[in-house]
Amino acid sequence: MLKLRPFDKIPVQQNVDPVLSKHPEAASRSIEVKAMLNYKQLHHFWIVARAGGIVRAAERSGLAPQTLSGQITTLETALGVSLFKRQGRGLALTETGRMMLDYAEEIFRLGTELEEALRSRATGRAVPFRVGVADVVPKAIAWLLLAPSMDLPEPMRIVCREGKFDTLLGELAIHKLDVVLADRPLPQNMDVRGYSHALGESTIAFFATPALAATLKKGFPECLDGAPLLLPGAEASVRGPLLRWLEAAHLHPRIVGEFDDSALMRAFAEAGAGVFPSAARVGEQLCRQAGLVHLGDAGGVIETYYAISVERRLTHPAVRAISDAATAPAPRGHPESC
Repeated sequence: MLKLRPFDKIPVQQNVDPVLSKHPEAASRSIEVKAMLNYKQLHHFWIVARAGGIVRAAERSGLAPQTLSGQITTLETALGVSLFKRQGRGLALTETGRMMLDYAEEIFRLGTELEEALRSRATGRAVPFRVGVADVVPKAIAWLLLAPSMDLPEPMRIVCREGKFDTLLGELAIHKLDVVLADRPLPQNMDVRGYSHALGESTIAFFATPALAATLKKGFPECLDGAPLLLPGAEASVRGPLLRWLEAAHLHPRIVGEFDDSALMRAFAEAGAGVFPSAARVGEQLCRQAGLVHLGDAGGVIETYYAISVERRLTHPAVRAISDAATAPAPRGHPESC
């Protein structure tokens, strides 16, 4: 069963340096900073930090290098901190500068989102909800997770992009996406500022066409020994646990196909090319719509699904709808009823 949990009641993993905890003096100046922060200067800092230098920032923004340099100097003086340091011929962010960039990214992302929402409301247009779905996530699972975003009072226009996990994270980092759905959390070693929110999980079951199932003479799981098997590709987080489960059960199926794309693997399974593993939560759908039969479950093999965002406290109405829906119990039903 797919067990959904609200974002606010689960641990959140983050990839952000805890600078304030290392520099309590910065926290002690927080009240003073509130009065001094100039958002125009902050915007100029943000432009330079993202460009990696004043000259490149000037070329991209059309502003004079002297203007950008002067604004950053004024900002550093007002805050009493150094935001950049010399590195070769260019500039590199200080630790405080990296912290400042984290906040600036969030501030200007929210500003852009607010402008889009206001324009959409004024014109009656649907608010865009840009979602990246890792290609290893079953499409039926992605629909279950995203469906609540389609039932909001405000009109929502969902824009789904499917792709490789790393590619989608890159688009999330530059705010081309609002959220990424994946079968793993954000890796700690990735240079992406973001947060991983566990959405839910499902056990894994095996399915086959009736014709193929009829050729498997033994009961489950022994019927998998020597059977043609379709496997998710190396990037799927569930692949390793599945292989270990087969090894522990002393089962040696014939691997006839490996697929990065879960939909393509399902298409091969529906054509009778082999037995294939999928989330038990969507088992009834596989049996009813695709005409497959449920062979059995891989006991102890769990696939967990995550929403990865650039914000810790989720503000986009569609993402909040997904979070709220996580409090509702999943519909009952098990592949064994197929």
